[in-house]
Amino acid sequence: MADRPSPDDLLASIDPAILSETVADRPYLVTNFVSTLDGRATLGGVSGPIGSSVDTEMLLALRCVPDAVMIGAGTMRTERYGRVVPSARRRALRVKRGLAADPLAVIVSSRLELPWDAGLFSCGAGEVVIVTTSRRSLPELATPTSALRFPERVDLAAALAWLRAERGVRLVLCEGGPHLHGELLSLGAVDEVFLTVAAKLGGEQAPRIVEGMSETKALDPIWIERIGAELFTRWRVVTG
Repeated sequence: MADRPSPDDLLASIDPAILSETVADRPYLVTNFVSTLDGRATLGGVSGPIGSSVDTEMLLALRCVPDAVMIGAGTMRTERYGRVVPSARRRALRVKRGLAADPLAVIVSSRLELPWDAGLFSCGAGEVVIVTTSRRSLPELATPTSALRFPERVDLAAALAWLRAERGVRLVLCEGGPHLHGELLSLGAVDEVFLTVAAKLGGEQAPRIVEGMSETKALDPIWIERIGAELFTRWRVVTG
């Protein structure tokens, strides 16, 4: 397998400064998912059992690219994120690329029902912004955490515009969940999709990588690579 590219090889050519030139009023947005061959986004309620250690490396390598990593409240509750970039080597790589050592963590949570004891909030590294409609106060947390509040419903388009204008975010990586992915696609806010297809079938009923979207989006492949038994794919969302 020595001739196969590594996740770092596949992602080495991605330059967030170049990608951001294509969008004027919001960050360039890419999503990343792993699924079974029949399209399931979770097994046993979480995504981890689907992919291999190589897929985990792809996920961690991809986190070296963006200014911000976005997830939904459901993903935060089930996956209980810790420090977004746990590796000192990868944090150093981000700094070498002109990025902050830790990407801004963005959580979309209307009701602020989050696991406040999770590592993301207790590690004290980086920063978290929660996009919410709740008026509840945030608890005291080791990691600097603030809220971007909307009056009645979360306005994802406005949130993305705020991230670009107020926080200088050029590139967002969204890691789910499926409903958040569907909302972003419906808004026309997704520019690329990274998808790992694992060599697995079946399991309990589980969401697909996109939920709640009625229209169809066309995609153009950028690359498709096999590493071991998995397919690592990158797609551009067709606009117009």
